[in-house]
Amino acid sequence: MSAASAGDQDAFKRMTDPYLREIHLHCYRMLGSFHDAEDAVQETLLRAWKHVESLQDPGSLRAWLYRIATNVCLRQRAHAKTDPILASTSLDEFTKTVTPPYHLSPYPDAMLDQIQSPVGNPVVEYDLYESVQLAFLITVQLLPPRQRAVLLLHDVLGFTMADIAEMLDTTVASVNSALTRARSTLRQFRERLPTRARASNEVADSFVARCVAAWQAADMTRLADLLKADVVMGAPTWGLRLNGRPTVCEFLGSVPAPVERAKFRFIATRANCQPAVAVYHLDEIARTETYRALGIVVLTMDRDAVGGIAMFPDPKLMPLFGLPTHL
Repeated sequence: MSAASAGDQDAFKRMTDPYLREIHLHCYRMLGSFHDAEDAVQETLLRAWKHVESLQDPGSLRAWLYRIATNVCLRQRAHAKTDPILASTSLDEFTKTVTPPYHLSPYPDAMLDQIQSPVGNPVVEYDLYESVQLAFLITVQLLPPRQRAVLLLHDVLGFTMADIAEMLDTTVASVNSALTRARSTLRQFRERLPTRARASNEVADSFVARCVAAWQAADMTRLADLLKADVVMGAPTWGLRLNGRPTVCEFLGSVPAPVERAKFRFIATRANCQPAVAVYHLDEIARTETYRALGIVVLTMDRDAVGGIAMFPDPKLMPLFGLPTHL
């Protein structure tokens, strides 16, 4: 710390590196976007470097970084970016439920594997698995920013009321009030969502190949057998939500036309502690047989069936998952 305060950048890096992955995940929960979280972490490091001499106690480094990161996120405006892969006319008849577009992207499991959940703290209500589920992240986005910050800092990360009050430059009473309101709102929205039970990784991963095979064969009967009756399918950045097996199967059976399905390629991956698939489409303009990245589809498992399908049409996601942008 003395070296960092004296301007030694290598010393500062050694101080902060052990916390970067968890700080990044915190920014992701706050903002909903992997790329926005990257920007927030860089801004956090810049501010920490500028004010490192103000850190008096080495034991408070983690809390100090969380304080900076949280306030960076509270000031940062997230801009929704949509890049639909389907023509809007193809979607019109299927928009049975339209929701506000959510600024949300998937988070690679390979990065989550580097993070440990808080342990030994009875007040922490959400473990790592629960706190990165897409339904939780969408619901958290509905909270006012400061309520969101308080909920994540207390219920997910286990900071005390006093810690959070100091981070947000407010009172313990104000933090307690914000947490109560946030929990109430979260509870109301969670009560409207289907309850999903965790599946083993082996069961979950096997569903990627089975779902893809059924879809490519346009075998909606086989695909329907893999879906829960109350399955929900959506594209968060479009504000599209399809409810129930019949509607989802109608959509998947019609978009695109079955004859076009041979032009797609898929690579299995994992995101947000769930199985996922990277989607590629044949570039018919290219002179060679090249498949261009379209985006990531995340399947939310409910024991031995698929309870949710979330589409993220963003080719820029591929490098985050260690995948190519074309095949």
